[in-house]
Amino acid sequence: MPKVLDGAGIAAAIKAEVAEEVRELDSQGIRPGLAAVLVGHVPASAIYVRSKVHACEELGIYSELTTPQETVTTEEMLDVVAALNDRDDIDGILIQLPLPNQVDAKLLLDAVSPAKDVDGFHPVNAGKLQAGRPSLVPCTPAGVIEILRRSGIQMEGQRAVVVGRSDIVGKPAAMLLLNENATVTICHSKTRDLEAITREADILVAAIGRPGFITPGMVKPGGTIIDVGINRITDRAEFERFFAGNAKREAAFAKRGSVVIGDVHPAAFEVAGAYTPVPGGVGLLTIAMLMANTVRAAKMRRGGG
Repeated sequence: MPKVLDGAGIAAAIKAEVAEEVRELDSQGIRPGLAAVLVGHVPASAIYVRSKVHACEELGIYSELTTPQETVTTEEMLDVVAALNDRDDIDGILIQLPLPNQVDAKLLLDAVSPAKDVDGFHPVNAGKLQAGRPSLVPCTPAGVIEILRRSGIQMEGQRAVVVGRSDIVGKPAAMLLLNENATVTICHSKTRDLEAITREADILVAAIGRPGFITPGMVKPGGTIIDVGINRITDRAEFERFFAGNAKREAAFAKRGSVVIGDVHPAAFEVAGAYTPVPGGVGLLTIAMLMANTVRAAKMRRGGG
């Protein structure tokens, strides 16, 4: 039986460590602060931001939520970011994506001070990561490394394949694995003979954003699968393709009319030696690493990072 990597337990351990760091900073009269900016009324984004704010409260981090109207302009958003950049009580700035079409998201993310860029999206932080001098690293890829490290899965000398080349997950995950001395290949939708490459992976990171994309024939027997994808299935035929005969998932689909699946076909996990489930895997690490980044930013801004 493959080993299921415990995202919940690892996330809880990281949060406990962050809470201890917050207590130490508090004894020095410092309270880390995170500002979240949520534009408009996107239900999924609102739920996600609330979970981040709740995590701050749980760990003793100061948080505040700014909610500009759906009609906000790029110029108005730049003013919001500039004001947060200037505040000494705010160590981290989080701009929840997606943004409305009229807002230039790239320009806005680039306007966040690199020292407060707790999402790790700023070109300065991306450049430091590529140079092997990471400071604030994107939260999901950082979570991938923590799962591997804390699960005792060797990265050094291993063949790692990342399927997906996004600036948010795929590229930084590859850079972090490279920094751990893995031999890394990045694949994408245009990669020729993709299956032949993924079958060589001791560590296979699936981050392509397509439900069940990684099939059993793409997995090296005994390898480790890190499934970063979160996709919602609402179509009955698609549900049957992935979960036929799964009573637990059937009950969830009947109750909610949808289920969540990663980028890996459930049958592919049976080939692996270890894997992260969806839900219950990498997604839980994202918020934990955001909290860790906020505390790190607080320390770095005060010369203690």
